[in-house]
Parts: sequence; structure tokens; C-alpha cells
Amino acid sequence: MSVECCAPDTATATAAGAAPPEGSQALAPHRPTPWWRDAQIIVPAASGVLFLAGLSFDALALPAVAVVAYWAGLLTGAATFVPGAVRRLFVRRALGIGLLMTISAIGAVLLGYVQEAAALAFLYSLAEALEDRAMDRARGGLRALLDLVPETATIATGGPAGSTHSRIPATELQPGQLLILGPGERLATDGIVATGSSALDTSAVTGESIPVSVGVGDRVAAGSINTSSVLEITVTAAGTDNSLTQIVALVEQAQAVKGERARLADRIARPLVPGVLLLALAVVVFGALFGDPEMWITRALVVLVAASPCALAISVPVTVVSAIGGASRFGVIVKSGAAFERMGTIRRVALDKTGTLTRNAPSVTAVLTSAGATEAEVLTAVAAVERHSTHPLAAAIRAAAPGIADSTPGAYDVAELPGKGMTGLLGGQRIAAGSPRWIAPGALSAGVAELEALGQTVVVVSRDGTVIGAVGIRDELRDEAKDMVSALRSAGIDVTMLTGDNARTARALAEQAGISSVHAELRPEDKARLVEELASTAPTAMIGDGINDAPALAAASVGIAMGATGSDAAIESADVAFTGHDLRRIPEALAHARAGHRIITQNIGLSLAIIAVLVPLAITGVLSLAAVVFVHELAEVAVIANGLRAARIGRAARPARIPAFPSPS
Repeated sequence: MSVECCAPDTATATAAGAAPPEGSQALAPHRPTPWWRDAQIIVPAASGVLFLAGLSFDALALPAVAVVAYWAGLLTGAATFVPGAVRRLFVRRALGIGLLMTISAIGAVLLGYVQEAAALAFLYSLAEALEDRAMDRARGGLRALLDLVPETATIATGGPAGSTHSRIPATELQPGQLLILGPGERLATDGIVATGSSALDTSAVTGESIPVSVGVGDRVAAGSINTSSVLEITVTAAGTDNSLTQIVALVEQAQAVKGERARLADRIARPLVPGVLLLALAVVVFGALFGDPEMWITRALVVLVAASPCALAISVPVTVVSAIGGASRFGVIVKSGAAFERMGTIRRVALDKTGTLTRNAPSVTAVLTSAGATEAEVLTAVAAVERHSTHPLAAAIRAAAPGIADSTPGAYDVAELPGKGMTGLLGGQRIAAGSPRWIAPGALSAGVAELEALGQTVVVVSRDGTVIGAVGIRDELRDEAKDMVSALRSAGIDVTMLTGDNARTARALAEQAGISSVHAELRPEDKARLVEELASTAPTAMIGDGINDAPALAAASVGIAMGATGSDAAIESADVAFTGHDLRRIPEALAHARAGHRIITQNIGLSLAIIAVLVPLAITGVLSLAAVVFVHELAEVAVIANGLRAARIGRAARPARIPAFPSPS
């Protein structure tokens, strides 16, 4: 049965699913249990049937049989929460809502209100069951992602030509095996395309509706569907521990981390339970001194139920679990409830340029050379030191360099200086390649300035301290960048570009995207300092994908990593990771978080309002025990149902629907 809803120190973590063990082997595909086979629902339902039977026997003037039915319903419903409440009291020395309900039920029986006690047990056990079911449903929506992994996979054995094909369970896949993926089949684990070319439908994993073209050397993720030609894929991750299972593990762990609103509910609920007991005791003492003791004891029992903060305690966890699970279904992985809370307040977005606003497919457009150096010499030198760099510009340089292949020896003693460039030894000579702000272009200054004015990023190359050339690289703006910026601005969210690139290139691209606030020529520490300053005036999200973005991601109110291509450092520093490339997911994610934020606020407000209204009505005797139980548990069901709406918002949200905040000052 449910963890007691008023156990603020553990309820959220347990209900949301404790952090899974290392690896993903323990994560099994979700198999929802029909409600008619779920003991959590059947037992409260049986209590309700017995209670209704008692009412029927009362109507038929069979009071003795009615009492038996009431007792049976009372014991059936109480079995779902009384043992846990007693265990919590004596083992953990902690108070809980279950204890309040247990005291109320026992008191009602002692006073002869067996019917009311049966109603309390039925309604409270039903509310607890619905809470459990809601949490299971919220978690199940996420774990259903695991159903995207097929049960079997085809592997090739018998040599490089793959002369023998065999079907094996997907869980038995191991790195190094050659997997055969036919048209219409879903990929069972991560890998790299060995032979063939095709288009993969990744919508179920990343939320991107357009199939992605892949060819030899491209990485492919578990859960993708092959839409056309046969692919041979070298497996890079075990079938039980791939990108899809890691996403599920990450989000389930995130659901166990409380957000600010969850902690607010905790702070309210923790003193409220003993406060309710003291209030009930005060009502009893007042009755004993100034009125009819039996009447005031009855009212004290009603107060115990009326002031129970159960709806308050469950309102936030249900919403957070639902919202984080919903976000994962359109390619947004939120690492904690606290991060989700902060996302709902974002009023400013700071964007990295290279690889985030741009297509991440740069190409070399110009090569400048100094006297005595050739274009091939310059490109070969810079490609050698950039060979293992993950920066998008490095890929463009390697693609343009003649004779540079995986089998070609690269430079050694290579070091990457984030925000500056790369150095290494090639043929005994020290090669440095990096920003003109780091390596002065010297005689090439005029040519470098001209390339930058055209919106190109320039990499200056030196050999043993002497500049031998400069490479101009152009990375076009992503097609959806302008729409993304427009959607954010229309929602009252300020947009700022941060880049280590030169000011001329940055301004040219920012103008295309519709961004007026640009900060260029920034080192990683400059980005972090600037983001911290922005966050001090308004909640700020930083979006980036490179190693040099990691300090800024950590300094932001919310750090968002473009996870599909981002560096490990960026993803580790971020609070949120995107599994896809589509920038339109940014306003969708913020829309989702804002809507969830509103639902949490609604639930907390409703929960407190119910307590504020019911307590005085209970003390004055306006409402009976049965009436208070009914209203209180109805409110509990209402906040659960409202919280579950957060799971649906992510799929429906579109940039144009982002609720606007006033522009920050």
C-alpha cells in the first residue's frame, strides 16, 4: 500500500522511485496492471462495497446485519493504512496522516459511530490507492520507453562478410557484435553504422519528427526505427545498458529529488501533523471544562480529519513525477525535481553559438597562408592537432584536410585549452591552432578581419611560434533558430547570445536569428561570470553543448545541454539534457515547465484552502465526521488528477502556446 502521504521526509523519494542501481539491468519494460487485478484498488473497492451494503441493510431496517457490514468494511479499509501508521509511530517515532486517521476511526468506534468510521476507512484507503495508482501511472509513462527495445535482434557471425545470421535476445547483445537492422525494424541498442546508409525515425526517443539520414561511421541510438535500407551496425553498448535505459534511469533518479515546491510542502506538512494533534487535544480539554465532553471529543475527531495535510503532501510529488516523465517523451531529460521547479520560473535564456544556434555542420570556406606555407600544409598541421577534438570546428577542418585519415598518425602531446584552441607536436614542431584572440594573426590580420566580417569563424595556425596560416570556417544558423528566438521573445523571455567567437561573426549570426543582446570573445570563465550576473537579476537558463560551456551551465539557474552532440562535461554540468537537435524543443520545454509550475501552485493552494475551510467548520460542528472525510478525500483525488495533467502538457505544448511572463527589468 501507499507510503503515508504525510511522510515528507521520504514520501517523495519512495513514491517517485528510489535511485536505480548502477547500470540499467534492473530496469524492466513497463507492464501496466489492469485496475481490476490491482490489489491496491481491489481492497479499498471491497471496503466500499461493504460500506454500501451496510447502508442498504440500514435502509431495509436490518440494523444488526448493517453493523456487521460496516465492521467488515471498516476492517478491510483500515488494513491498508493502520499497520503502516503504527509501525511508523513505534519504529521510526514519526507521526503521519495514517495515525490521525487511525485515531479518528478508533475514537469514532468508541463513541458508537461505526458507520462514520467505516466511511473514513473506505474513503481514505481509496484515496491512498488512487495516489499509488497515479504515481505508478506517472512512472509507467516513462518506463514505457523501455518497450521501444525489441525482444530480439539479428547478429552476423562467421567472419567480416557476416555469412551467418542468427536471432538472439536483445538483452544478450554485447559491444563488438555486428547487428543487422532491416527496414522497419527497431534498433535494440546503441551502435555505429558499419555498412550501408538509410534514414532512421528517432521520434520516439528524441521527439524529432523528421527521419535522420545515417551512413558509415554515424552513431545510432537504441529505439530508432530503420525506414529504408539494410544497415550493418557495430554494437557499442550492451543490450541491458544503452542510451535508452540510461535515460530512464536518469529520469527515475531525478523524480526522487525534491523540488523547491516539494520542500515547501514538506515544511508546511511536518509541523502541521503534531499541530493538528495538539489542536484536537485542546478541543477535548475545552469540552471537558466548558461543555459536553462527548460532543467536543467528537468534534476533536472531526478536526483530526479536517486538518490532515495529505492532499498537500502528495500534490507536488505527483505533479513532478508526471511532468518529468512527460518531458522525457519529447526528448527533454530533467535531472531533478528542483531543476524542473526552476525551469518554470525562467525569464531569460543565454545561448551558446557554435553547435547550439548553428547547425553543427561547419565547413572550411577559406584558407589564408603566410609566405613559405601552402594551404595543404596549413590544413594538415591544424587537422593533426584537432584530430581527436570533439569541437564542431575540428570536424570541419579534418574533413577539409588532404590525406588525413584514421590511419594517419596525428600529433602527440596534444592539449586542449577550452575557449582558446589546441596545441601538439607534429614532426618535432610545436603546432598551435586557435582563436585570433589567443594567437595574434600578425601579417594575416587584415584577411582574418575580412573573414570575420563575413560571419566566419577563424582558426589561426602557428608552427614553433610563427603564424603559418588561418582557416575560415562557416557554420550556418540552424533553420529553426529564428522561430525558437521568436517564440521565446513572444513569451516575454529575453534571449542573449554568448560566444567565444569574434564580435563581428557573433553579431552577423545574431542578427539572422533575431537576437539583439550579444556577448562575444568570451573565455569559459567570462561566460560563467556573465551568466551568474544575468541570473542575479532574473532566473536564467544557459544552453550549450561544449566543454567550454560547462562552467556557465553550472552557474545558471538552469543549465541545459544539447545532449545528442554535447560533450560529457557539458551534460554533467547541466540540469537538463536534450536528446535531440531541434531548438524548438527549448520553448516547448519551458512551456511544459511553466504549466507544471502552475499546476503545483494550484495544488498547494487548493490543499491549504481545504484545511482552512474545514477546520473551523469541524470545530463549530457544522460538518459531521462523514462529511469532512468525504470533502477531504475528494480534494485529495482532485489534486492527484490535476497533477497527472502535467504528463500530457509536454506532448501538446508548442512554442506559440507558451504562457507569457512580463519582460524582466
